[in-house]
Amino acid sequence: VVRRHLLQRYEHQPFISCLAGFYSCRWKRYQRRRTEPGKCCCKTRECVFFPLLVGAFCFSLLFLYMWGEAKNDYNNFDWYNYGNLGFWFLWSLVLLIVAAILFTYITLLLVLAMCLLAEGQQLYLHWSHKIGTFLVLGFSITALFILSVLWGDQWKTVRLSFQITAPYLHIGAITIMVLLSWPVALHAIRADKKVVQVIIVGPYLAILLFLFLIPLGMYSPCIREMGTLGPKPALIGHRGAPMLAPENTEMSFQKTIEHRGDGLETDVTISYDGVPFLMHDSTLRRTTNIKEVYPNDTAQNAALFSWDTLKELNAGTWFLKEKPFSCMGSLSRADQNQAMNQSIYKLSNFLRLADSQNKLVIFDLYRPPEKHPYRNLWINRTLEVILNESGIRPHLVLWLENDMRSFVQSVAPGFQQTMGSKAPVEDLVMDNIVKLNLAYTEMSSEDIRKYAEANITTNLYVVNEPWLFSLAWCSGAHSVTTNAVHTLKNLSQPLFLMTPQQYNIMWILTDLTSVLLISLIFAL
Repeated sequence: VVRRHLLQRYEHQPFISCLAGFYSCRWKRYQRRRTEPGKCCCKTRECVFFPLLVGAFCFSLLFLYMWGEAKNDYNNFDWYNYGNLGFWFLWSLVLLIVAAILFTYITLLLVLAMCLLAEGQQLYLHWSHKIGTFLVLGFSITALFILSVLWGDQWKTVRLSFQITAPYLHIGAITIMVLLSWPVALHAIRADKKVVQVIIVGPYLAILLFLFLIPLGMYSPCIREMGTLGPKPALIGHRGAPMLAPENTEMSFQKTIEHRGDGLETDVTISYDGVPFLMHDSTLRRTTNIKEVYPNDTAQNAALFSWDTLKELNAGTWFLKEKPFSCMGSLSRADQNQAMNQSIYKLSNFLRLADSQNKLVIFDLYRPPEKHPYRNLWINRTLEVILNESGIRPHLVLWLENDMRSFVQSVAPGFQQTMGSKAPVEDLVMDNIVKLNLAYTEMSSEDIRKYAEANITTNLYVVNEPWLFSLAWCSGAHSVTTNAVHTLKNLSQPLFLMTPQQYNIMWILTDLTSVLLISLIFAL
């Protein structure tokens, strides 16, 4: 009877068996060891490796957060890789999936370790998981380093995201500290020396106190008093609506108009015979069928083709084949047929469309390459089309090109002069600048307010994600250039908008609840 009773006690640990089995591949009771009071939770080798596991978790979390917040610029990342590799692929989405899988894997290992510690078991990570941990750590550090070198501005996006996510990250961090309180309390109580208890509990309490007080240093323009929020920023379609139609085509701009966009943005190149047309890339390879029609000219500059050649190219089939955005969705049969029949769009036709719909226009004007007939006449030829051929009302044109600005002002005084970089207010006023066109990474509510006081509005580009648009709205931006007019138009108010009183209540309740739970855990 005694032997049977002991055997039952020996085998009745299914929870610990599962924990140790998944973590250490030690499914049998005799393979495991409990932590004796006053002893370390694992052997020396495991004590050295456990910080690597924690480090892999931290770096994989950092990379996943960074790349998740970079979603606004995935198309730029894929376009960069296209320029280097020569073919289009959604590398950004693949990288996000890999980051999520690796983070999930390392998080499960860490959770298993915490549960084993809470049950008083010694840690022993199986060699296969150790290899996996090294792979996750190496991949995360390497990816962060490469992105920092090639795409350092993305850290500015991360910094901006904290203005939105910080209150919720704070709640998440407090929740983790509450969950960690059980193994911390268990090992502190089991410690046979006061010094060891201080070493265990001291850092935990220091981190907890830091988290309790960190909201004092938080800032978010979306935490504001009721009635102080400015009007919703106007939406300018970036190359039209490139998530719904081939970029820089008539269909793309029609889609922007259909979804009630306030303006149209594009890129202007001048053909060899002097016809301004819409094209973002320096070559025709990505957005036309040049490879099928003229396979030997795929690397040639788009400005070196005549308009007779350009107008015969198809500018829509690539869109259905490549699917340049991961969140495009499916097109109707009618839209697919329309997209397949798009051609390169002339600037004059683009301007007539904008004028007929009373839409603002802004464009990057590319200077032709050397030995081009219009190399030194590019601005004059563009002005000729705007003023004489299109008939667009001058006040709808946001003139961005900085070269020959004084000449442009004398010829077309009705244009809204727009600057592409920050400058002292006095200089902008002197140059008759009425709008700034800035990358969203330069977003600053203080600067936006300073320029607005001088009647200079701010447009931010390219803003696609709702959280980033919400931040621009709360910061006071007058307009944004976006690929996602169809989704941002539906936002009735900024996401994460709250009053200071609501935030203080959330902060205090979180801290008080965590203090109560942690106190109960330590008391038990």
